Amino acid sequence: MAVTMCARLFLHRCSQGLRLSPLTPPAFTSPFLSRAHRLGPSDDEMYQRTTVSVMQKEPGAGAMIHSYSPRGFNIDGNRVFGPCALLPPAILQWNVGSYKDITVESMALFHMLEPRIEVLVLGTGGRSERIDPKVLALLKSKGIAVEVQDTPNACATFNFLSSERRVVAAGLIPPPISTELE
Repeated sequence: MAVTMCARLFLHRCSQGLRLSPLTPPAFTSPFLSRAHRLGPSDDEMYQRTTVSVMQKEPGAGAMIHSYSPRGFNIDGNRVFGPCALLPPAILQWNVGSYKDITVESMALFHMLEPRIEVLVLGTGGRSERIDPKVLALLKSKGIAVEVQDTPNACATFNFLSSERRVVAAGLIPPPISTELE
Protein backbone atom coordinates (compact mmCIF):
# COMPACT_ATOMS: atom_id res chain seq x y z
CA MET A 1 0.00 0.00 0.00
CA ALA A 2 2.89 2.35 0.71
CA VAL A 3 4.23 1.67 -2.77
CA THR A 4 0.87 2.53 -4.32
CA MET A 5 0.75 5.85 -2.42
CA CYS A 6 4.27 6.79 -3.53
CA ALA A 7 3.44 5.96 -7.13
CA ARG A 8 0.25 8.07 -7.01
CA LEU A 9 2.13 10.98 -5.44
CA PHE A 10 4.85 10.74 -8.09
CA LEU A 11 2.30 10.60 -10.93
CA HIS A 12 0.35 13.51 -9.38
CA ARG A 13 3.50 15.70 -9.29
CA CYS A 14 4.46 14.72 -12.87
CA SER A 15 0.96 15.45 -14.16
CA GLN A 16 1.05 19.03 -12.81
CA GLY A 17 3.14 20.02 -15.79
CA LEU A 18 6.67 19.85 -17.11
CA ARG A 19 9.19 22.32 -15.88
CA LEU A 20 11.82 22.84 -18.53
CA SER A 21 14.90 24.38 -17.08
CA PRO A 22 18.62 23.75 -17.34
CA LEU A 23 18.52 22.04 -13.95
CA THR A 24 15.92 19.48 -15.04
CA PRO A 25 17.59 16.36 -16.42
CA PRO A 26 16.13 15.01 -19.67
CA ALA A 27 13.87 11.98 -19.47
CA PHE A 28 16.08 9.94 -21.82
CA THR A 29 19.75 10.46 -22.47
CA SER A 30 21.88 8.65 -25.00
CA PRO A 31 25.51 9.28 -25.94
CA PHE A 32 24.51 8.82 -29.61
CA LEU A 33 21.85 11.56 -29.48
CA SER A 34 23.88 14.04 -27.48
CA ARG A 35 25.76 16.84 -29.21
CA ALA A 36 28.60 16.40 -26.77
CA HIS A 37 29.33 12.89 -28.03
CA ARG A 38 32.79 12.72 -29.55
CA LEU A 39 34.21 9.81 -31.47
CA GLY A 40 36.95 8.08 -29.54
CA PRO A 41 39.95 6.26 -31.00
CA SER A 42 38.06 2.98 -31.07
CA ASP A 43 35.18 4.58 -33.02
CA ASP A 44 37.60 6.14 -35.50
CA GLU A 45 39.36 2.82 -36.12
CA MET A 46 36.00 1.26 -36.87
CA TYR A 47 35.30 3.82 -39.63
CA GLN A 48 38.78 3.68 -41.19
CA ARG A 49 38.64 -0.02 -41.98
CA THR A 50 36.85 0.07 -45.31
CA THR A 51 37.64 -2.12 -48.27
CA VAL A 52 36.24 -2.25 -51.77
CA SER A 53 36.38 -5.28 -54.04
CA VAL A 54 35.49 -4.80 -57.69
CA MET A 55 34.07 -8.09 -58.84
CA GLN A 56 33.23 -7.08 -62.38
CA LYS A 57 34.30 -4.08 -64.41
CA GLU A 58 31.36 -1.95 -65.50
CA PRO A 59 30.76 -2.02 -69.24
CA GLY A 60 31.94 1.13 -70.97
CA ALA A 61 34.10 2.26 -68.03
CA GLY A 62 37.12 2.73 -70.32
CA ALA A 63 40.65 1.37 -70.29
CA MET A 64 42.54 0.98 -67.02
CA ILE A 65 46.32 1.01 -66.52
CA HIS A 66 47.16 -1.88 -64.22
CA SER A 67 50.95 -1.48 -64.04
CA TYR A 68 53.93 0.27 -65.57
CA SER A 69 57.64 -0.45 -65.83
CA PRO A 70 60.67 0.95 -67.68
CA ARG A 71 59.73 -1.38 -70.54
CA GLY A 72 56.12 -0.28 -70.93
CA PHE A 73 52.60 -0.66 -69.57
CA ASN A 74 49.96 -3.26 -68.75
CA ILE A 75 46.62 -1.89 -69.92
CA ASP A 76 43.62 -4.16 -69.34
CA GLY A 77 45.87 -7.22 -69.68
CA ASN A 78 47.57 -5.96 -72.85
CA ARG A 79 51.34 -5.45 -72.62
CA VAL A 80 52.47 -2.32 -74.45
CA PHE A 81 56.21 -1.81 -74.91
CA GLY A 82 57.61 1.72 -74.92
CA PRO A 83 55.67 4.99 -75.09
CA CYS A 84 51.98 4.63 -75.83
CA ALA A 85 48.89 6.67 -76.62
CA LEU A 86 45.65 5.64 -74.94
CA LEU A 87 42.66 6.85 -76.87
CA PRO A 88 39.03 6.14 -75.93
CA PRO A 89 38.71 3.19 -78.33
CA ALA A 90 42.35 2.09 -78.78
CA ILE A 91 45.90 1.65 -77.47
CA LEU A 92 48.62 2.79 -79.89
CA GLN A 93 52.40 2.96 -79.96
CA TRP A 94 53.45 6.62 -79.64
CA ASN A 95 56.57 7.60 -81.54
CA VAL A 96 58.33 9.74 -78.92
CA GLY A 97 61.53 8.98 -77.05
CA SER A 98 61.34 11.60 -74.29
CA TYR A 99 59.37 14.69 -73.33
CA LYS A 100 61.57 16.71 -75.75
CA ASP A 101 59.99 14.80 -78.65
CA ILE A 102 56.46 15.96 -77.76
CA THR A 103 55.76 18.40 -80.58
CA VAL A 104 52.80 19.84 -82.46
CA GLU A 105 53.16 17.00 -84.99
CA SER A 106 53.14 14.27 -82.34
CA MET A 107 49.99 15.81 -80.80
CA ALA A 108 48.00 15.64 -84.07
CA LEU A 109 46.90 12.17 -83.04
CA PHE A 110 45.00 13.54 -80.03
CA HIS A 111 43.14 16.54 -81.47
CA MET A 112 41.84 14.81 -84.60
CA LEU A 113 39.68 12.33 -82.67
CA GLU A 114 35.91 12.10 -82.78
CA PRO A 115 34.32 12.30 -80.25
CA ARG A 116 36.57 15.10 -79.08
CA ILE A 117 38.48 14.27 -75.90
CA GLU A 118 37.96 16.46 -72.83
CA VAL A 119 41.27 15.87 -71.05
CA LEU A 120 44.68 14.76 -72.27
CA VAL A 121 46.98 13.36 -69.58
CA LEU A 122 50.67 13.45 -70.49
CA GLY A 123 53.10 11.27 -68.53
CA THR A 124 56.62 12.59 -69.11
CA GLY A 125 58.63 9.79 -67.47
CA GLY A 126 60.12 9.87 -63.99
CA ARG A 127 59.61 13.62 -63.45
CA SER A 128 57.09 16.22 -64.48
CA GLU A 129 58.71 18.17 -67.33
CA ARG A 130 57.85 21.40 -69.12
CA ILE A 131 56.17 20.90 -72.49
CA ASP A 132 56.69 23.27 -75.44
CA PRO A 133 54.23 26.21 -75.02
CA LYS A 134 53.24 25.89 -78.72
CA VAL A 135 51.93 22.39 -78.02
CA LEU A 136 49.90 23.56 -75.03
CA ALA A 137 48.51 26.53 -77.00
CA LEU A 138 47.44 24.24 -79.86
CA LEU A 139 45.58 21.88 -77.53
CA LYS A 140 43.94 24.79 -75.72
CA SER A 141 42.75 26.24 -79.03
CA LYS A 142 41.20 22.83 -79.84
CA GLY A 143 39.33 22.82 -76.49
CA ILE A 144 41.37 20.06 -74.86
CA ALA A 145 42.48 20.40 -71.22
CA VAL A 146 46.03 19.12 -70.62
CA GLU A 147 47.50 17.58 -67.45
CA VAL A 148 51.29 17.19 -67.55
CA GLN A 149 52.61 14.91 -64.79
CA ASP A 150 55.25 12.32 -64.10
CA THR A 151 54.16 8.94 -65.48
CA PRO A 152 53.16 7.27 -62.16
CA ASN A 153 50.81 10.14 -61.31
CA ALA A 154 49.60 10.39 -64.91
CA CYS A 155 48.58 6.71 -64.80
CA ALA A 156 46.59 7.30 -61.62
CA THR A 157 44.95 10.43 -63.03
CA PHE A 158 44.02 8.62 -66.24
CA ASN A 159 42.47 5.72 -64.28
CA PHE A 160 40.49 8.12 -62.09
CA LEU A 161 39.12 10.15 -65.01
CA SER A 162 38.39 7.01 -66.99
CA SER A 163 36.48 5.49 -64.07
CA GLU A 164 34.34 8.66 -63.96
CA ARG A 165 33.47 7.95 -67.61
CA ARG A 166 35.12 11.15 -68.83
CA VAL A 167 36.36 11.25 -72.42
CA VAL A 168 40.06 11.11 -71.60
CA ALA A 169 43.21 10.21 -73.51
CA ALA A 170 46.79 9.73 -72.36
CA GLY A 171 50.24 9.99 -73.85
CA LEU A 172 52.63 8.03 -71.64
CA ILE A 173 56.42 7.67 -71.62
CA PRO A 174 57.67 4.78 -69.43
CA PRO A 175 59.34 5.87 -66.18
CA PRO A 176 62.90 4.92 -65.20
CA ILE A 177 63.66 1.86 -63.07
CA SER A 178 63.40 3.74 -59.72
CA THR A 179 59.60 4.18 -60.02
CA GLU A 180 58.66 0.73 -61.36
CA LEU A 181 55.27 -0.67 -60.30
CA GLU A 182 54.43 -4.26 -61.14
